[in-house]
Amino acid sequence: MPEITAALVKELREKTGAGMMDCKRALTEVGGELEPAVDWLRKKGLSAAAKKSGRVAAEGLIGLASAPLKAAMVEVNAETDFVARNEKFQAFVEAVAQVALNVGEDLEKIKAAPFPGGEGTIADQLTNLVATIGENMTLRRARVIGIGSGAVATYVHQPLRPGLGRIGVIVAIKASGPLEALELLGRQVGMHVAASRPESVDISGVDPAALEREKVILREQAQGSGKTEAIIEKMVEGRIRKYYEEVVLLEQVWVHDGESRVKAVLQKAGATVSEFARFTLGEGIDKPQGPDFATEVAATAGAPKP
Repeated sequence: MPEITAALVKELREKTGAGMMDCKRALTEVGGELEPAVDWLRKKGLSAAAKKSGRVAAEGLIGLASAPLKAAMVEVNAETDFVARNEKFQAFVEAVAQVALNVGEDLEKIKAAPFPGGEGTIADQLTNLVATIGENMTLRRARVIGIGSGAVATYVHQPLRPGLGRIGVIVAIKASGPLEALELLGRQVGMHVAASRPESVDISGVDPAALEREKVILREQAQGSGKTEAIIEKMVEGRIRKYYEEVVLLEQVWVHDGESRVKAVLQKAGATVSEFARFTLGEGIDKPQGPDFATEVAATAGAPKP
């Protein structure tokens, strides 16, 4: 058997575009022969998947799974929104959310977990999907929230099917009332979070660095007014209160009536929100900006660009 050297692994990697560990495994499986290793990678779909791995995947689905007092949320990305309507992809996202519910939000643990009702791991199944559907796909992130008592509610905005959509929210809520009423309130809070995009539950949870940046900006703006330093400080304080109303859940106006504060709604219900999470599909991913529609039409027609 030929020695599996680093140079041989590198050559196979350059030839197929597959990952280093996959190349080493392929060479081991076929006795160190280069061409059979290429074939092995192609049969496993690893070569095809590797060639797609550099393409931007910002579409896909948010998936949620629930159990008593616990919920999980995952984001699985693909290149186009067409894939989100693929039943195999939908089933995969559902399975990943269920696995996250059981093993936690560590992505490496999720990828290494057995795929429910199938062969191999979650990572293996993802590789097979890439090869079958023909788009780059990634398991981007996961979040699991649990609570000792109360309820953990979930909300999916405009679901493609139950538990799958483009915006997902988990809310952990506590109260002493009936569980059904608590879950309903949690879902209403979830709808509010989806619409209003709060960054923290209460003022104490606001990111100190973000708050300091906001104060610096507001102070510089106020100094341009020519007011005294004492008045400037009062102006900054007032604007910071407005900032809290924008980013703090409890300080926001309840979207369901447009009048009450969220904290007043919760207080009336004898409830508290201990934690929440919100995923929006593709947020924070740098997406390539193609030509605008007019430019594309002109290029197709051979006309000068507008």
